[in-house]
Amino acid sequence: MEPTRMPIAPGTPQLGRLPGTLDFMDADDLTPVHLDGVVNGLAANPALPASMVRRLFAWQGDRGRVAGRPDLTEDLIAEIIAIDDHWLLHSLALNDRLPDRFRILLAGHRDKSVRSALVIRSATAPREMLERLIDDPDPQVRTYLANSRGTPPDLRARLVSDSDPAIRAALATHWPQAPEAVRRILLTDPEPKVRAAACSTYFADWPHPIPPSDLLPALLADPATRVGAVMHAALGADTLRQLAEDPNSKVRAELAGHPDLPRSVLEALAVDPALNVRVNIFGRPDTPEDVRAQICASVHELSRSMARPGPDADAEAVRQWHRDGMAEEDLRRLDLPWVTADPLPHIDSPYVSFRVSAAGSETLPVHAVAQLLDDEEETVRLTMASTSPHLVDPETAERIERAYRWRDKHTFWWDKAEVLSFPAETLRRFATDAQPRLRSFAPRDPDLPPGLAEKLASDPEPRVRHAVAPHRNLPLPSLLRLLTDSTADVAEAAAASPFLPVKHMEGLLTRAGL
Repeated sequence: MEPTRMPIAPGTPQLGRLPGTLDFMDADDLTPVHLDGVVNGLAANPALPASMVRRLFAWQGDRGRVAGRPDLTEDLIAEIIAIDDHWLLHSLALNDRLPDRFRILLAGHRDKSVRSALVIRSATAPREMLERLIDDPDPQVRTYLANSRGTPPDLRARLVSDSDPAIRAALATHWPQAPEAVRRILLTDPEPKVRAAACSTYFADWPHPIPPSDLLPALLADPATRVGAVMHAALGADTLRQLAEDPNSKVRAELAGHPDLPRSVLEALAVDPALNVRVNIFGRPDTPEDVRAQICASVHELSRSMARPGPDADAEAVRQWHRDGMAEEDLRRLDLPWVTADPLPHIDSPYVSFRVSAAGSETLPVHAVAQLLDDEEETVRLTMASTSPHLVDPETAERIERAYRWRDKHTFWWDKAEVLSFPAETLRRFATDAQPRLRSFAPRDPDLPPGLAEKLASDPEPRVRHAVAPHRNLPLPSLLRLLTDSTADVAEAAAASPFLPVKHMEGLLTRAGL
């Protein structure tokens, strides 16, 4: 008797099967094109039985992902440690659910990447583990300890005298709120790169530290720390003159942001040869509007026309050329806290960065929110929607999503975000929308009808099939078909679905030789 067949929607991937037909596959009939991806999906499947979890210990294709499962029993953990496979142990060390006794045991492992991975998850680690690692012979492990907020302060402070200056520099960068005694040692370290990290314009955490006032003269005199010290300096006449004439444009750029800058120096820096200096004058609250407009015009003109340095140019000239080339974009992406604090006067600003900063305020009245949600610049609309999603009505939300285009690095994050919500009726309408991105939203409806889920599983766009793969209402034949999808991450998402029957999990593991 011939097997029952059903018609397939146009564009549906049919791998290893007759065009236009689909078998209701048994477990043994599944022939994934991307078997590695499918097994990786099974490793993350929350419904995978413990007996099958054990079988995945022999799998070499997923870098030990199975050891990161939150449901590992102590027996399974002991087996992983006994196997002593690099990737399994690395993944296990990154597992937030790993019991303390196993963390302490792994702290003595010979593999430095395993020990480093333990530190990456140190927020919940026992002190005994960290005490074993603080004097680790490998610099990588100690660097992770210097970087980690999970390292107890007394242990972290011991790294201030580490023999490796790179570790001391990491400590300075990642521990801006270290006790003053620690910061003083770092600010006066014999290595310039350590002092520079301790007195910087960049720290990996907030709030940024203020250097002790008695050290400021020495920090301003030191080329390694001058850039970071400028903002905290008292601007006497001599200091002003020296900083305004400093050959390093980053020093002058910091001076351009100093809150006590005299008007005469402001106007001089507004026409500084380095465009990064002008950009910082542009963003000041006390910059006259005519000066701001002149800076904007000059940056747009000059950043596009500056000639690339010749082959004999020094490294700093090349770096400055790159800074100048970025100045036009810097004007657009300035973060202006003073605008965010008082946003209403700036919602009509001609400058994108001002409107984006205003859109970051949670205190705007409803009419101003509506205006910024309708701004001509996408980054303004997305910032406002992200700041106040509760004020975005369904019609506006749909308009924002329909208009979204991944154009640059300042809006790409929105592509994967789920900031705005839609009612079920809208999500179901999206299931048949012309835009693939909107069709991929439809599975956000937990009660999506099976018929629509089935249609989405046959969508020609991989992102749509990927979105619907784990849905609870996806009919089993469609879920099985996605296991054989031509796109690897779609097949992986199908294998990770908790609604995949155990017999099919069994069949896939057998096919993988596990």
